[in-house]
Amino acid sequence: MDIRPILSTLLRHKTAAALIVLEIALTCAIICNALFMVGERLAQMREPSGIVVDELVRIQIIPVGNDADAAAQTRSDLQVLRELPGVRAATTSNQVPFVNSSWNSGVNLKPDQQQPTLSATTYMGDEHFLDAFGVELVAGRYFTSDELIPHAALSDPDQEVTIPGVVVTRAVAERLFPGANPLGKPIYVWGDTPVSIIGVVEHLVRPSSLGGPGARQYSLIVPVRANYDLGGQYIIRTTPERRQEVLASASDALRANGPKRIIIEDNTKTFRELRDEYYQQQRSMVWLLGIVCIALLLITALGIVGLASFWVQQRSKQIGIRRALGATRGQILRYFQTENFILATIGIAIGMILAFGINQLLMGRYELPRLPLVYLPVGAVALWLLGQLAVLGPARRAAAVPPAVATRSV
Repeated sequence: MDIRPILSTLLRHKTAAALIVLEIALTCAIICNALFMVGERLAQMREPSGIVVDELVRIQIIPVGNDADAAAQTRSDLQVLRELPGVRAATTSNQVPFVNSSWNSGVNLKPDQQQPTLSATTYMGDEHFLDAFGVELVAGRYFTSDELIPHAALSDPDQEVTIPGVVVTRAVAERLFPGANPLGKPIYVWGDTPVSIIGVVEHLVRPSSLGGPGARQYSLIVPVRANYDLGGQYIIRTTPERRQEVLASASDALRANGPKRIIIEDNTKTFRELRDEYYQQQRSMVWLLGIVCIALLLITALGIVGLASFWVQQRSKQIGIRRALGATRGQILRYFQTENFILATIGIAIGMILAFGINQLLMGRYELPRLPLVYLPVGAVALWLLGQLAVLGPARRAAAVPPAVATRSV
C-alpha cells in the first residue's frame, strides 16, 4: 500500500495525530516501567525460601528480667515441645525468614580485606536446625552436637570462641568461589580467624530485603546452641493440617513449663502467615500497578477509537469516492489500520526513550535496577495490538459505507 496519502492526511491533522502519538508514548513509557516493577515483585514473591513454609510455626517469647539459667530453660522447653503430638522437630534460632530485620555479617576472603566480598545474614543453628526448617543440604556435612558453641560463650568477653566451621548457601559459595568446590575453603567472618566451609545448602532466604533481590540468598549458618532469650523464638515443624493445633498446644506447654516468660501473641503464628504478611506490600503494589496499566491501556484505546471514529466521519466522502473508483472494503480497512500503525510506531519510539528516562529517575531515587531491554518489545507489541484492535471497529464501519451514500452530497 502507498503510504504517501496516509502521511499527507496525517500532516493535515497535525494536532489530533500529535495528541495520539503523545498518548501512546506516555502509555508506552509507563507500561514498560510498570511491567518491570511488577516482574521484580513477582520474582521476589516466587523466590525459594529453602524452608518448608507450610509445615512451620513460630512462637516468639521474651524473658521477664534476666534469666540466669536460660540454657537449662531452653533445653527443657525444647524437650517439652518435641514430645507434643504432631511435632516433628523443634529448634531455636536468632532469627527466622519473613521478618523485617536480620543479623548480618561481612564475609571476606582475606584477613586484611578492607571491603567485604559480600554481606551475608547469619543464622545460629543447633543440630536440629536443618531438620526443623526443612533446609536441603546439597554438599558436605552439617554440624555435630560436639561442634556447637554455647550461647553463653558468645557473650563472655574473657572466653575466646573458635568457630569450627560454617554452612553456606549455594549462592554464597558461587559468589565466593565461582566454579570451584567451596568445601574446606577458608573465609573470614566474626574476626580475623579463618573459618572453613563444611557444608552447602541449596537455599536459605535472608529474613529481610537488605541488599536487594540478588543478595536474598546470601546466608550462612554458624554452630551456636542459642538460648530462648536470643531472638526469643521457637521454631516447630509439624504437618500442614496440624499447624494451628500444634501452635495452641505448644504455647500452652511453654506457659506451663516456665512462668518467667511472656509469649508475644501477635508474633506467634504459622510461617505461611509470616510469609503472607511479609509480601503484603509487594502484592498490593502488583495490584496497584496492574490497575494502572489496565487503566492506561483503556484510556489509550478509547482515544484511538475516538480519533478513528472522528476521522471516519470527516472523511466519509473521501472514502465513498475511493469506493466508487474501485477500492475494496479490505483496502479501506487496511488504510485505517496502516494509519494507526504509523502513529503507534512513532509513539512507541518516543515512549521507549521516555521509558529509559523514567527508569533512570527511579534508579536514582528508589534504587531500582536498570530496565531490561526485554520489556521494550513487550510494551511495543502490546500497544501495536491495542492500536489495531481499537481502530478495527471504526475501520470496519468506514469500509461498510456504500459509495452512493458517502458521495450523495458531492
